[in-house]
Amino acid sequence: MDISSILQGGYNHPLSRTWQSQRQLTKSMLMYPIFITDDPQASVTINSLPGQKRWGVDRLEEFLGPLVTKGLKSVILFGVPLNCEKDPKGTPADDPQGPVILAIKKLRSLYPDLYIAADVCLCEYTSHGHCGYLNQDGTIDTPPSVKRIAEVAVNYAKAGAHCVAPSDMMDGRIKAIKEGLMQAGLANKCLLMSYSAKFASSMYGPFREAAGSAPAFGNRKCYQLPPAGRGLARRAIVRDVNEGADIIMVKPAMPYLDIIASAAELAPSHPLACYQVSGEYAMIVAGANAGVYELKTMAFESVDCMLRAGATLILSYFTPQFLDWLDEEN
Repeated sequence: MDISSILQGGYNHPLSRTWQSQRQLTKSMLMYPIFITDDPQASVTINSLPGQKRWGVDRLEEFLGPLVTKGLKSVILFGVPLNCEKDPKGTPADDPQGPVILAIKKLRSLYPDLYIAADVCLCEYTSHGHCGYLNQDGTIDTPPSVKRIAEVAVNYAKAGAHCVAPSDMMDGRIKAIKEGLMQAGLANKCLLMSYSAKFASSMYGPFREAAGSAPAFGNRKCYQLPPAGRGLARRAIVRDVNEGADIIMVKPAMPYLDIIASAAELAPSHPLACYQVSGEYAMIVAGANAGVYELKTMAFESVDCMLRAGATLILSYFTPQFLDWLDEEN
């Protein structure tokens, strides 16, 4: 056998196997998505997302306190308005008494070192469930949609969000938000994380149940990217970098590892996030419950793939378990 054929000596020990990774998962790489509803006392199980709940602002300390103690570094907030009056323009999105702004202020007060990101979209707040304003024929009316998204983002930043993360996929919204942050004097205080390559995936079902954000008619395929659209994703990534994004995100994650790798190539100077979405999480949990594999092993394998592809930040519903598992590994 030729010398160059011998590889196994390089990874025959558990420690030397870790040396084969360009990066390894740490607690600071994890961002936990949480659902905040407008019932302050809520603690409501989400059936399609095992282990996850909708939380009210007054219950956040009991929920997040133990996780912060274990090393939780960052969260991303999704508003779930159940008691407000929705309208075609998503007016409740930045209501000062709405769940997101109240949660930002509460968490900034409770946990000064916790990094708080706020998802920015209109779909949870519009009567039609789409992510922007609509023309009379039901198509997206882009200019006012972009203006409104930027307003919401700036108001979240004013409330104290460390990061605003527009997930709406409207053309031009990154530039509009960046300009809005600059005009508000917040561009040097608030990070802009773009859902640059967000695909029209079948894996968002549990999230839409959790957030009550399913469209009332039609679908989002005219603004979210087609699953086979690698070229479109590359163009969107370059566009958002040029428009001022501070972090690029790919969503979903595991089915789109090639897009994560493309993003790492196209934006090598930017942090790269990926979102292990609700369907990915639910699928992994279901497989473990069926005895297909051990949950911890599969969860780690899934994120190791994302890190290998180039991700430096992972949004995952497994974050609470990873906080424990990483301590066990160490």
